Amino acid sequence: MNEPVKKKQKKRVLSGMRPTGLMHIGHLHGALETFWALQDDFDCFFFIADFHALTNWSPGMNVKESNQNMILDWLSTGLDPSRSTVFRQSDIVEIPTFHLILSMFTPVGWLLRNPTYKDQVEQLKIESPNYGFLGYPVLQSADVLLYQSHLVPIGRDQAPHLNLTIDLAQSMTNKFGDLFPVPDYMHSDTPTVPGSDNRKMSKSYGNAIYIKDTEKKTEKIIKGYYTDPLKPYMGDPGHPDDCPVFYLNKIYIKDKDRIQKIRETCESGERGCGECKKELATACNDYLRPIREKRAEFEKHPEEVEKILKDGAAKASAVAKKTLAKTMKAVGIR
Repeated sequence: MNEPVKKKQKKRVLSGMRPTGLMHIGHLHGALETFWALQDDFDCFFFIADFHALTNWSPGMNVKESNQNMILDWLSTGLDPSRSTVFRQSDIVEIPTFHLILSMFTPVGWLLRNPTYKDQVEQLKIESPNYGFLGYPVLQSADVLLYQSHLVPIGRDQAPHLNLTIDLAQSMTNKFGDLFPVPDYMHSDTPTVPGSDNRKMSKSYGNAIYIKDTEKKTEKIIKGYYTDPLKPYMGDPGHPDDCPVFYLNKIYIKDKDRIQKIRETCESGERGCGECKKELATACNDYLRPIREKRAEFEKHPEEVEKILKDGAAKASAVAKKTLAKTMKAVGIR
């Protein structure tokens, strides 16, 4: 008699994002589209990293409100709770204890050598960094390891951020045996979306188009977008590869022949920047319209959104309980 074929278990992917306000199209194309693509082929855990938001707390910060905005943006842009486990970090009661245990086995030197820590202290001019700011990679490691994650999607420039997690997982494995997988990167070549001033789109720069924005506001922002400085007048030859408006048009206009026509007429001087901006505003709003409509519907039913988060937390917590119990036994507490 033939034995039943066992269904191959999917590898678990985990990623989280700090809730620091509304999400913009840089988040949409730089991260969320990567998340969508993973949902059918992997066992996906996506969490709102609200504890992490406190590492650079400032007066007036409302993490609860940011949590609510983030989950609305996630659900409206394609994260599907029937295919992914979606939850809030702070709903998992095991995370603080697991983080504490991992911190007991993390050399301080690892944290002080973290290039991200050094860069942010300098860039943000932090005179007296708090413990959470220094130790955030340990909490990040706890996020990854607690749920038995195999892969973490990151951009190629972000590999150093996960190195401490890998080192800590390997160190714990050497000391205590097989507690959790040693995770690996899942590289994603995500685009850097330019803001209205041609810098990377960012809330802190005030140069963003937000997922929640109205169509009129989107048009207004695009109308003020930086364009090719070497094309000040209609008739001047343009340089589309140096223009953020052309870059965004390539994202939103899927017709390759149309994009090629825009390129040619820009380079020849036949096309003005105003025409490109109008086309971009139309294409961007067409793309975002169903997302914004879906977001508005979710916003009307906060109880359904809360249920999605609670159901996700229950599933994540079931995994977390087992990992924490096994780890506590290994280190001799249980």
